[in-house]
Amino acid sequence: MTCCDLKCALITGAVLGALIAVLGGILIPVGNMFIENTVHKETVLESGTLAFDTWTSVDIAIYRQFWLFDVQNPDEIVSQGAKPVLVQKGPYTYRTRFIPKTNITFNDNFTVSFVLPAGAIFEPGMSVGTEEDIFTSLNLAVAGIYGLLDHKLANLIFQRYDATLFQNRTVKELLWGYRDPMLNSMVGVFYPYNNTIDGPYTVFTGKDDIKKVATIERWQGETSLSYWNDTYCNKINGTDGSSFHPFLDKKKPLYFFSSDICRSISAKYERTVNLKGIDVYRYMLPAEALASPAVNPDNQCYCTNTVITKNCTMAGLLDMTPCRGTPVFISLPHFLYGTSDLVQAMTGLNPNFDEHSIFVDVEPITGFTLRFAKRLQLNMLHGPSADIVLLNKIKNYTMFPILWVNETAVLDDETADLFKKELISRMDLLEGFQIGLLTVGLIIFVSCTIGLLLVCRKQEKSKHSFIK
Repeated sequence: MTCCDLKCALITGAVLGALIAVLGGILIPVGNMFIENTVHKETVLESGTLAFDTWTSVDIAIYRQFWLFDVQNPDEIVSQGAKPVLVQKGPYTYRTRFIPKTNITFNDNFTVSFVLPAGAIFEPGMSVGTEEDIFTSLNLAVAGIYGLLDHKLANLIFQRYDATLFQNRTVKELLWGYRDPMLNSMVGVFYPYNNTIDGPYTVFTGKDDIKKVATIERWQGETSLSYWNDTYCNKINGTDGSSFHPFLDKKKPLYFFSSDICRSISAKYERTVNLKGIDVYRYMLPAEALASPAVNPDNQCYCTNTVITKNCTMAGLLDMTPCRGTPVFISLPHFLYGTSDLVQAMTGLNPNFDEHSIFVDVEPITGFTLRFAKRLQLNMLHGPSADIVLLNKIKNYTMFPILWVNETAVLDDETADLFKKELISRMDLLEGFQIGLLTVGLIIFVSCTIGLLLVCRKQEKSKHSFIK
């Protein structure tokens, strides 16, 4: 091969390498656009999309695990005003959300309406005992009357029915209801639950704007709540937590509405974790979500009782009375993030971040929630009263834990494999092809360019030698 032929070959190689590299570079935005369009198409809530199939499916099991608090010294509390001693026992596990959404109706404004049927099936193999296990617990009826009625009237009722501050009830009774002789009606932490519905919900399909997909437009026919006497606190903001819009920005919080706590709330990105080979963003409920209004002024409208909350300086509690009509207070388990007085008022509470915090693991490209743990504690109040004989020895207001629940779900192995095959593997293949073209093209271009420079330099030296 002559020197001229070699130069031509190297020039051709350099040009070819440059074209291959440019092609690889061009494919990056083109490939990203293809991925984005595909994800947008599959995350819209309409028949035939991956999001809709997942949204309507009940294949992924959702469980509610209950830990109940057993009062060890009920007599000493009543007779001496002793500090309560509690021992938690659990989990007692139930499968929930096994009934598909019903009344699914697509509307003209790019929304879809539905209701969530409620049901619970006891899972003995995932529980520490049976539904007939007996616990000593705060009397739900007494605590309810104490928080709602005039104390003189309450005392007459308690004495007439010989009511006690504490009672022995089975797990099944405490959770799902029993007939209280004093009220002559059913009482239970979650009564009624089975054969009831949550909703109706109306959410955006994302067809017109993918950023709005799954965002709640209405709940029970209303665009806002009416419990908190404040526009901010009454706002229904975000999704129901089962999914969010695609292509998440970890710098921005996620918002979701929970009918269990009658409010919207936010979660912040904490870290990226690997879930069955899938990278997911973990979002945590921050401490400021339940902070006192003195720390977080946004929570001022949730403070409805200045006496109990010590002039709204108490953290870690949400008074559900305006929402539920009964004096129930929601917190994180063991009063995590709560004011120290809440924990110190009794023996047996040990708040632990890993066990008692709330989180959701969301796949950032699709916005699908692949794992979550919603942990909440239900508390009722008892305290001193000069007019109620039953409470004469009680010294301080006490936020008394009844139980806490961990509602949790995680995608199964089969779904994880399908997710990786249909999305992640294809994205990795496309990305590998793009990078491969870019890398090979640059290698060819650089190699031929260096070779061409060397050939030209050699020719230049030969020319100078000939002249001499």
